[in-house]
Amino acid sequence: MNNKKKLIRTKEENVEQLYKQLLHGNRAALAKAITLVESNAERHFTQSQHILQNVIDRTGNSIRIGISGVPGAGKSTFIEAFGLYLCSIGKKVAVLAVDPSSSKSGGSILGDKTRMEELAKHPQAFIRPSPSGGTLGGVNRKTRESILLCEAAGYDVILVETVGVGQSEGIVRDMVDFFLLLVLTGAGDELQGMKKGIMELIDLILVNKADGENLRNANRTAREYNQILHFLQPATPGWQTKAKTCSAINGTGIMEAWEVITQFAQNTKDSDQFEKRRSEQKQQWFFASLKDELERRFFQHSTIKTQLPIVKKKLDQENMPVSTAVKELLDQYDRREE
Repeated sequence: MNNKKKLIRTKEENVEQLYKQLLHGNRAALAKAITLVESNAERHFTQSQHILQNVIDRTGNSIRIGISGVPGAGKSTFIEAFGLYLCSIGKKVAVLAVDPSSSKSGGSILGDKTRMEELAKHPQAFIRPSPSGGTLGGVNRKTRESILLCEAAGYDVILVETVGVGQSEGIVRDMVDFFLLLVLTGAGDELQGMKKGIMELIDLILVNKADGENLRNANRTAREYNQILHFLQPATPGWQTKAKTCSAINGTGIMEAWEVITQFAQNTKDSDQFEKRRSEQKQQWFFASLKDELERRFFQHSTIKTQLPIVKKKLDQENMPVSTAVKELLDQYDRREE
């Protein structure tokens, strides 16, 4: 056996060992598998897909929760308190961060692990960012596949945190079962700056920092939200979005939030809405992935790599219409095999 074949066989054995360790809940193996998913290298893509194919039967058994929050709402403090509570009742919790606004920072891993120090150390918890790779499609595929890997490793609650603002809520909504929004007191002022579309993505609003002198204001804010939510289209058919209060610092309202989520899961499973949403999300993921792959193959093709600079020059120097430039490049791609 030559050295190249030996190397290939060694890599295959390493990948097989990796997914077997992952299925036994090994956190280091999970981290390595997610690193393969996040990589843009072709060989890593192939390896990650091999792992996913071998663990896919062990996925889908979690409750996937998206968490967003207005600036200053105490999102990291809440996620740590919520995660620790879930661990205390026997759940295994994975936290994935999504930041489509930053292709350089790769999420907020340092911030997360500093601000969620206690949760990061818990043996039943796993914290990991999901970097965008500079594209929204990157967020879509990498985070979705990271969710599957966490489920295969035995994590039964997946918290997907939105780090970026605005565009990330819609992305996360399409990959979770339940979406939670953290807010502060002063609902009237906050609602002025919130788009109606974002409000209609939410299954639960939590008014955080409901403690001390702020408790009365927090309760009033929750009432104001509930009055407004009554007139909005619910994010999930058959479910009335509610607003409640909590204090991540004191731990109050954390158990109640989980009770709302479990009630939501039960109701939507009984009405088949839970599986319907997951099925729709899988279809959306399929078409998004197909478009991403077509785009990747197009720009990676040698013909396009050669012709693209030429066509770009024509746009400037010959004042070529954009539609003509697009057609010329696509014609070159269609003739690539001739």
